[in-house]
Amino acid sequence: MSRRTRVWWWLQLAAWALGPWASRAWAQDAVDVGRLAHFVRWGGVLAAIPLVLGMTFVIRVVENVGDRLSRQFPSRRPTIQKIQTTVQFGIYVLALMLTIGLSIKLDSTSLTVIGGSVAFAVGFALRDLVASFVAGITIMFDRPFQVGDRVSYGGQYGDIVKIGLRSVRMNTLDHNVITIPNNKIFTDVTSSSTYGALEMLVPIECYIGVDQDVRLATELLREACLTSPYVFLEHPVPVEVKQVIVQDYVAIQLKARPYVFDCNYEKAFETDVHFRALDAFRQHGIAPPAVLHRTLAEPSSKDAVRRG
Repeated sequence: MSRRTRVWWWLQLAAWALGPWASRAWAQDAVDVGRLAHFVRWGGVLAAIPLVLGMTFVIRVVENVGDRLSRQFPSRRPTIQKIQTTVQFGIYVLALMLTIGLSIKLDSTSLTVIGGSVAFAVGFALRDLVASFVAGITIMFDRPFQVGDRVSYGGQYGDIVKIGLRSVRMNTLDHNVITIPNNKIFTDVTSSSTYGALEMLVPIECYIGVDQDVRLATELLREACLTSPYVFLEHPVPVEVKQVIVQDYVAIQLKARPYVFDCNYEKAFETDVHFRALDAFRQHGIAPPAVLHRTLAEPSSKDAVRRG
């Protein structure tokens, strides 16, 4: 069996695997598959294999170097991660373009043959992949978030660790890697807590009883935030006070809004401030909310005369 015949059979098998929608596309305009094989550069296909392997190696090197520099210079981590992501994305696109250029003879005749129903069928089959690729380019330029940002998306919360051609990867605080297709990013609201910065706002809530010293508790909570080793002192620490209903009884909510100097220490900062605030409240006798049990006193003689 000649090489052309084998290629013809493989293309026929691929066309059968595309499914019924591909069959409809082929039925509209039949394609000479044997003629299509003339436009494949088989030497270029073989040359593209070491090219792809080399590009993969370079991407790994860039990733390792970026991670090492991020650990050595933590204050520059957002900038290093931006450069790392941009270089990796550029390598992906360059590898794709070179692979296509080496493997296919792109001239007017080949574009005419390939650009008919085959392009429609393959494009329909790979519509999600193409949409993710276009969305990936849009993410790189529109920048709804960046690598290293701590974001909330689709009920998940964590750090963006990679932006690729097809998907975005998020590492949650439970160390679960979530893969999000790029074309899904624009169908849901994405909230970025850092957006390229290291520092991050960390709301901290405490509750005290309505009969406690609210002003003193406010100052103690602010002091607990300012004395934490994780606090970012360039931002003020406002504390909001609000009366709320907690489980059918009234309480006072204290909500501080300090910044942590590095988003990686968000939970450590939140825990440290709570420990400091609880110790300070205990030392100054500030109690948490509690249900007040009241007993009715016996009516006085004056009340009895008034009712009589």
